[in-house]
Amino acid sequence: MHFSFAVCDDEPFMTEALSGWLSDYMQTAQASFQIQTYSSGRALLDSSCDFDLIFLDIQMQHPDGLETAKLLRQRDNHSLLIFVTVLKECVFHAFEVEAFDYLLKPLERSRFQHTMDRAVKALQQRTAKCIVIQRGSSCDVIPLSQLVYCEVQGRRLYLHQADGTITAHYERLEAFARRTDTRFFRCHRSYLVNLDYVRGCTGGQVLLSQGSAVPVSRLREQDLMQALLQHLKGKGL
Repeated sequence: MHFSFAVCDDEPFMTEALSGWLSDYMQTAQASFQIQTYSSGRALLDSSCDFDLIFLDIQMQHPDGLETAKLLRQRDNHSLLIFVTVLKECVFHAFEVEAFDYLLKPLERSRFQHTMDRAVKALQQRTAKCIVIQRGSSCDVIPLSQLVYCEVQGRRLYLHQADGTITAHYERLEAFARRTDTRFFRCHRSYLVNLDYVRGCTGGQVLLSQGSAVPVSRLREQDLMQALLQHLKGKGL
């Protein structure tokens, strides 16, 4: 597996230090990787932002790290985000942008390595898990990380993916749900949602990152919020 990283910090010595630690860690792990560095949130946003993991300083010129993270999420970017800052109180804002972790300056190498152990494991799991959809003599392989939600219409199950692709086939939702993992929640008798894409719940609707929404049963709203909090906790928040 090849890993792509970004380090965004307006202090050159911090960018250099983080890049060095990251390079040392990945070389020890004997993994293929590349690192891009940015001195501002704007420079990062002007790039492709197509990274597996982004280290993001919070205290920067406009846009600061939190603003940059919000803009990334608004663009439907699902990179793992790790904030690096001296501000302990900003940890609560990490929930808003689904940050993976939060490192305080001055950095501790042991803490950094522990975070990287978790991040690499999460990235490996994200890419490894797929669903195979059989259709006659052909099949589709769909990464669970790309599956936003599933809905039942009649006897057909429609799988909605992050790139807009919709795959339809015949399978009971209950059987399909057993093939997924803990990131998926049955919010309605006809809907299954990926908690990675959930941005809120209001008015009987689950709000998704692409701007779409699916219904949530009144009796399942509380369970949805508990599942979402547990999911975020499992990701290190």
